[in-house]
Amino acid sequence: MLEITTEKQAGGTICKPEGDLDAYTVGKFRTALSELEGVDRVVVDLTEVPFMDSAGLGALIGYMRRARENEHKVMVVSNRPAITRLLHTTGFDRIVPISETLEDAIAALDNASE
Repeated sequence: MLEITTEKQAGGTICKPEGDLDAYTVGKFRTALSELEGVDRVVVDLTEVPFMDSAGLGALIGYMRRARENEHKVMVVSNRPAITRLLHTTGFDRIVPISETLEDAIAALDNASE
């Protein structure tokens, strides 16, 4: 089962899915991301996502494209080797920076805003 929390902090809005991101749960993830469409500083924290398939990756890529079109700043946090490997293998890390910790991601957002 997938649970998603969204929390506004001083450094930006944190979207944190917890659980598998796959074809069965991607609708809930897409809905959560669509609710962030107007937010200009977002961190997607994947540290509690043990598995992500192409459906989850596709939802994330779609959101990132829309965010970039609107000149919003987005970071992804991943400290799980399987997820990080997927993001690197697909070239996702060439379009969106990936950090290992939430603190690093927020610091990078702060630096990108300057």
